[in-house]
Amino acid sequence: MARQMKKQVRKLGLPPGALVHTGQRKVEHVHIESIRYTDSVCDALRPPSLTPDLLADPAAGVAWLNIDGLHDVGVIETIGQRFDLHPLVLEDILHTDQRAKVELDDRYIYAVLQMLRPENDYIQSEQISLILTDRWVLTFQEAPGDVFDPIRDRIRQNKGRIRKLGPDYLFYTLLDALVDSYFLTLEKIGDRIEALQEEVARNPDPDFLNLIHHLKRETLFIRRAIWPVRELVNNLLREDDSPLITPATRTFLKDVYDHIVQIVDIVETYREMTAGLLDIYLTGISNRMNAVMKVLTIIATIFIPLTFIAGVYGMNFQHMPELSWRWGYPAVWIVMGVAAIIMLILFKRKRWL
Repeated sequence: MARQMKKQVRKLGLPPGALVHTGQRKVEHVHIESIRYTDSVCDALRPPSLTPDLLADPAAGVAWLNIDGLHDVGVIETIGQRFDLHPLVLEDILHTDQRAKVELDDRYIYAVLQMLRPENDYIQSEQISLILTDRWVLTFQEAPGDVFDPIRDRIRQNKGRIRKLGPDYLFYTLLDALVDSYFLTLEKIGDRIEALQEEVARNPDPDFLNLIHHLKRETLFIRRAIWPVRELVNNLLREDDSPLITPATRTFLKDVYDHIVQIVDIVETYREMTAGLLDIYLTGISNRMNAVMKVLTIIATIFIPLTFIAGVYGMNFQHMPELSWRWGYPAVWIVMGVAAIIMLILFKRKRWL
């Protein structure tokens, strides 16, 4: 959680709506991508800077403006002035530790959620902000690289219905791509949990304890990012009077809601599995300790009568007939050996060995 909480320090004492980038991922230049399309035409540009032409309304069809890099506050302010975005919306775009949520306005819909990607043994998150207007879809993220490349290919190649429908359908496809990417992240976490379960059950090595705690932290981190998305999609579905989302697109959003409910169930299952991992580990350590104590107890039990015999003949009494007997010493060894063998046979029959 520290990787999320420490960002808040940078905004302490600032007034509401203050535009300060609080993220940790900075790129050298802001990457701008503009895609405008109709049913028959598609224009994709990657200009070096934000120009008035890029912000002009399309003559027809849909315009998608994607911004990679939030450290240049001037770019965000320019876009905010062009689309008349509330200062608090701009603040949320720049403060990249937002809880997933949606805000509905008569002129636009603002949604923010986390994009999750596994990197090595950690789950990295990046905030994605989406804004839907009557002609535009705006997306903001900290650095290049996202899960939207299949959507870009569908637009360029005119596959499916995306170029036949409005910006609300593009907004849905972007949201759906983010939600579907959660399945891939959870699949990798699930594989690690199952593999660790087998190893811990077979050999509860103390080194596994750190791995278990690491998986618990990662699962909680995923839950914190994913759980509010269900509320986000549900709020979109409940706003039946929003003119920005058509009834046809609302049907597709119901499918996204079904997916996020399934994802939340998987996250809760993995939380229980990681908690169970610790129980399996502690049980294995306890069983190993019990096995050691069992062996030591058996050894001690065998030596109890032997110690008794040795103690009796170790007393310094003068009149002990066996001490003067020629075969006394080997006889004592035979008695102790027979006693030990009898106890071993008894333990074997009772399956204590």
